[in-house]
Amino acid sequence: MKALPQISEAEFEVMKVIWKHAPISTNEITDRLTQTTKWSPKTIQTLIKRLVTKGALSYEKQSRVFVYTPLIEEREYIGQESHSFLERYYNGDITAMLSAYIEDDKLSESEIDALHSLLLKGRKRRN
Repeated sequence: MKALPQISEAEFEVMKVIWKHAPISTNEITDRLTQTTKWSPKTIQTLIKRLVTKGALSYEKQSRVFVYTPLIEEREYIGQESHSFLERYYNGDITAMLSAYIEDDKLSESEIDALHSLLLKGRKRRN
């Protein structure tokens, strides 16, 4: 697995918009984020520049507009972050993590059913 760039929480919010709507212009990113955050357009532009510098985004100038495309896959990044979380807090033991969630009543019945279904699918793939 290749090492992906470290992305802050704020940068991750920008990436979520780009992953969902790419290719997307600076103005479109700004319009979407000013509706859901209290960030100024200047802050959003700074976050976009950081993501380009980190290698998470590429851009293309189309006329007078910059259009951004992700260089990392959403699923790949979330998988890396999930793995890091699991290693950091549960020593890589997913059973311990799920047990903690279940014991603290943090999972609803529907979430438990969904997990059960995923586990059964995983078992079928291995057989």
